[in-house]
Amino acid sequence: MNQPMIRRGRKFEQVLEGARSIFMRDGFEGASVDDIAREAGVSKATLYSYFPDKRLLFIEVARAECARQTMEAEALIGDMHDPVTVLTVAGSKLVEFFLSPFFLRVYRVCAAESDRFPQIGQQFFESGPALARERMITYLQDAEACCDLIVPDKELAADQFIELCKADVFPRALFGVGAPATQAERDRVVKGAVELFLARYGVKSSA
Repeated sequence: MNQPMIRRGRKFEQVLEGARSIFMRDGFEGASVDDIAREAGVSKATLYSYFPDKRLLFIEVARAECARQTMEAEALIGDMHDPVTVLTVAGSKLVEFFLSPFFLRVYRVCAAESDRFPQIGQQFFESGPALARERMITYLQDAEACCDLIVPDKELAADQFIELCKADVFPRALFGVGAPATQAERDRVVKGAVELFLARYGVKSSA
């Protein structure tokens, strides 16, 4: 089935910001179009002119946030090539995103709605986790040529690094176990992920 088209216009970003606030507050199922329109300061007709389906609006909110996070990480990394530095920056941004209220909310919604609306989870994966994976694979391809990395399976290696950055802190945050992770706990996870990754993939100059 073809997906309805999203129309962009003058109040597009305004609608996204309003929707983001309501989805964060009420989740996907609890968010009403009336509340989203009120929060965005637009009429329901205007909202529907941009997003004829609430699922499309939710997916676009998630996609926009993932894209913003990716651009921030890329801006921080810039032209750096050193694997220790690049992976530490990338890992820190991944942990920050995984532990953000936004990601946790979206993750829970996608898990809860995956049976009824499998396209929500699929499209969030494509706009978020798959995007991070693609960027990591590209970096590994470049780094293998110039930084003494040995990465036979770059797709698997990218997946491994992303999962390493979830160790301990993400499951606890997802299930609401204990206090929020401190900066020291986040740094510990990133440092461990980088060290384990580089030990596996042979950075000869990391010492």
